[in-house]
Order: sequence, then C-alpha cells, then structure tokens
Amino acid sequence: MSKNKSYKSAFIFLTTLFFLWGFITVLVDSLVPRLKDVFEMSYAKTVLVQFAFFVAFFVFSLPSGFILSKIGYKKGIVLGLLTMALGCLLFYPAASFRSFPVFLIGYFTLAGGITVLQVAANPYVALLGSEEGASSRLNLSQAFNALGTTIAPVVGALFLLSDSVKTSEEIAMLSEIEKKTYYISEASTVQTPFLFIAISIAVLAFIFAFIKLPSVMQESPKGGYFTLLKNKLMLMGALGIFVYVGAEVTIGSFLVNYFSDMKLAPIILESKMMMNIANTIASTFNKTFSGSDPKSLLGIFVIFYWGGAMVGRFIGAYLTKVLAPAKVLSIFAFLAISMILISINTTGLVSMWSILSVGLFNSIMFPTIFSLSLEGLGDLKAQASGLLCMAIVGGAVIPFIFGSLIDGFGFKIAFILAILCYGYILFFGRFKTKNKV
Repeated sequence: MSKNKSYKSAFIFLTTLFFLWGFITVLVDSLVPRLKDVFEMSYAKTVLVQFAFFVAFFVFSLPSGFILSKIGYKKGIVLGLLTMALGCLLFYPAASFRSFPVFLIGYFTLAGGITVLQVAANPYVALLGSEEGASSRLNLSQAFNALGTTIAPVVGALFLLSDSVKTSEEIAMLSEIEKKTYYISEASTVQTPFLFIAISIAVLAFIFAFIKLPSVMQESPKGGYFTLLKNKLMLMGALGIFVYVGAEVTIGSFLVNYFSDMKLAPIILESKMMMNIANTIASTFNKTFSGSDPKSLLGIFVIFYWGGAMVGRFIGAYLTKVLAPAKVLSIFAFLAISMILISINTTGLVSMWSILSVGLFNSIMFPTIFSLSLEGLGDLKAQASGLLCMAIVGGAVIPFIFGSLIDGFGFKIAFILAILCYGYILFFGRFKTKNKV
C-alpha cells in the first residue's frame, strides 16, 4: 500500500471517528433533562455539570499530550474511546442510586476521554499529508464532527426524550410509593441509552485497536513542554483557542436570553415567514409553535448558529485548500466581528440573524488555529496538542465573565468581550500571514 493510499484510508477512519464522537457527545447532552429530573438538580448543579466538562480539558490535556508522545496516536485514540466508555458506564450506578457526585465523576471521565481524543485525533489528521494541507484536512474532519453534533439532538429528542418528564410540582403531588416508582422508571430510561452508548464506544475502540493506521511519529520528542513554552506562535495559538472556544460557547449559551431581552418572540409570531421556519424545524419533533412558549420558539432558531458552523466547515475545507489558511482565518474573524457590531447596533430580526450568522464564521476557527499552531513542531505536535486542548477551558471562563457583564451593563456592552475575542483571532491570523514559518 502506497503512503498516499495509506494516509487516505487513515483519514477516512479518523473522519468517521470525528463524526461519531460529536454525535455521541451531544446525544449524552440531550439526556441532561432526564438527569436533572432523576437527581432533582438545581440550576446551580446544572452549572456544575458544564464546569466539570470544560475543567476536564484543563486537567487531562497535558497528561494526554505526554502519554501520546510515549504510546503514539493510534493507541491514544483507543485509550480515549475506552475512557469515554467508562464514563458512560458510571452513569448506570449514578442513576440507580440517584447519586449526583457519581454522575459528575462519570461526566468528568467522559469529558476526559473526549480530551484524549481531541489531543490525539487533531494533530494526527494534521500529519496525514502535507503541512500546507493540514488546515483543509482538519476543517473537513471537524465538519463531520459538526454534522454529528447537528444530527444528535434530533435523534435524542425523537428516541430518548419522547415521553413526558414530570415537573417538580407534579412530583411533589405524588405519594412516596409513586415517587419511588417514578424515579426507578426515570433511572431506567437513562441507564439503557448510556449502556448502549458505552457498548458502542467500546466496539469502536476495538475496531481502532485492530485497523492498520500509518505511524507518523518518528522518534521520541526532545525538550517537551519546556521547548513548547518558548515557542511564541504555539502560545499565541493556545490563547487563540482559549478566546475562540470562550466566544463560541458564550454566544451559543446566551442566544435565547439575548433574543428574549430584545423581546423578539412577538416579532417572530407576527412574521409568517419566521413562523414557517420555526414550525418546519419543529415538525421534525412532531410539534408546532404557538405564543404560549416564547423561550422554546426563540430556542428553535439556535439551530442556525450551530448548523452554520457545520456548513461553514465544509466550505472552509475548500477555502483553506485554495487560499492561505491564515488569511481565511483573518477574513472569518473580521466577518464575525462585523456581524456582532451589526447585531448590537440594530434591533428585531436584523439583530437576530446577524448574531446567528456568527456561527457560520466560527466554523473554521478551531481547526485552522489548531493546525496553524502546530506548524513546524515535528514530533512535538502531540504535546503541543495537549497545551492547545488545555486552552479549551476558555469555554468555562469567558461565559462567566460575559454573564457578569450582562448583569452589570446589559447585553450590548457584554458583547464587546466577544468582539475582543474575535479581534485577537483576527490579529493572530494576520500575524501568521506576515510571519510564515
């Protein structure tokens, strides 16, 4: 088998993996409403769930990079998948005993497995071919990851959340025996999907353990993290990942609140076109909208933010192939800033669609920043990937700062933080364009 054919086969396997881990991750997220009921979770506990997910990246990334430098990318992928499977299995006893701490440990473990996969798979894809084509390959793989994250909520809604979950008030009206029966039923509803997911991931790990993938590590890296901490471009890239993930998660998390603050629900209800769009999407879930549930109506449009990221990555895979990736990054960052400025300086549907379009321009940022940061690092790429994935903790830090700014000054001022994040990414892209290394 020629090297090019070997790389092509490996790329197909890796891209399939990107799709599956995106699909599984969001499918797990779709079960959180069930878990909130089983554990009687307050909103404070719900925040702990998100915090546990992003902190796992901070905790596991550096050890993952070190381990990968010793065992290689293929074994690293298998390790990540098995860790994910273990995390899913922990949800079974967590649901049985209604133990929130065990659930948090399981979710943290699952996120740790995803971290190992991120640290292993991203640089591996970047290495499967020329360094010039790394951004294009990574954008294409990440596009299939986004496809998985887009499909999963639909599958979750149709097959995992299809029956009703009782409200706290309804549960309070039940007798002790009825409550016990209800909680056992809810636990079972959670356990079966997680058991299926764990088995599926374990099978995937088994497949990857036996398929033949090309070895791209030539020798043990020398210098390790100490060398990387002296690399200006890599550190700039890590900050780029930090602000990008922070900005993306911030906007996605606060969209419904932002739309509600602008009182968009009545405007949408009065627009025949907007209601047609909402009901077309809702029909996938066998539902229609009325004026009785404004937050649900506003929330349905968030699909355009995340769906835009998926579409943009397919487009970006082509653009970063025919144009300098750093230049494409700069253009997309500039357009993201422009859309935010339009949104905060307008009202109504113009403000709504402009902020949703930021998702489209987010699309290429993570894979492009990632691949640009790895350029020229040779066998240090595994450890550099660990440092870059560690920066994903920005998804926990920046939303907290953004929320504090909303409390103190309102949305329009708070969005200046997002503009600063994209401003740095624009600077990084221009710096990389001028300082090609």
